[in-house]
Amino acid sequence: MSGDFALWVYLSRTPLLWLTVTLVAYTVADRFSEATGRHPLANPVLHAIWLTGLVLKLTGTPYETYFQGAQFVHFLLGPATVALALPLYERRAVVKRALLPMLAALVVGCVTALTSAIVLGRALGLSHEIVVAIAPKSVTTGVAMGIVETLGGDPTLAAVLVMLTGAAGAIIVTPLFNVLRIRDLRARGFAAGLAAHGLGTARAFQVSETAGTFAGIAMGLNAFLTAMLVPVALGLIR
Repeated sequence: MSGDFALWVYLSRTPLLWLTVTLVAYTVADRFSEATGRHPLANPVLHAIWLTGLVLKLTGTPYETYFQGAQFVHFLLGPATVALALPLYERRAVVKRALLPMLAALVVGCVTALTSAIVLGRALGLSHEIVVAIAPKSVTTGVAMGIVETLGGDPTLAAVLVMLTGAAGAIIVTPLFNVLRIRDLRARGFAAGLAAHGLGTARAFQVSETAGTFAGIAMGLNAFLTAMLVPVALGLIR
């Protein structure tokens, strides 16, 4: 017991505490997901978020304090995204054969996600700043925050909306494809990455490496195209 207490005292005084809490929460959530056979509702990222949030609430810890430790995980988002190029390279022949359908799906999916967010925000009478934060909801967090900050919106709100979009997409994507009887793993993966960015890509990799590869491609291309289209679209509605 004394050893455990000493460890707690040490961790509580360093950013390592919140890094440890984050990793433990994800490990617990991932074990639960594995025990359910990777059921969509048992998405490990989703459950790790509320577990970590519960710890912060119970301990009265502000987000800024938490992020001092969690920033190490945040930093790894970049390398993890770049690492998606490896399965892309390994399956480059398959990707080349589906290049034209992919590009068509990219344009349609990107425009639909962007337009639906802006139209819904305007219809609900939301302020321009909130509409700016909603617009890039289907791209990965780092890109969305950069877009929103450049356009004068709230990047923190954008991050929350991106996470909600990704979590919802990761839960819905498999049952929806089953109902629609879409069996092509390339199409399933590409749609998941396009609509639900990193969380959708993680879910796609749980299903199949081929699906994950196409999800990673969609996530990267959608981030690039959305970054170009969001300023144009918001400029038009103003």
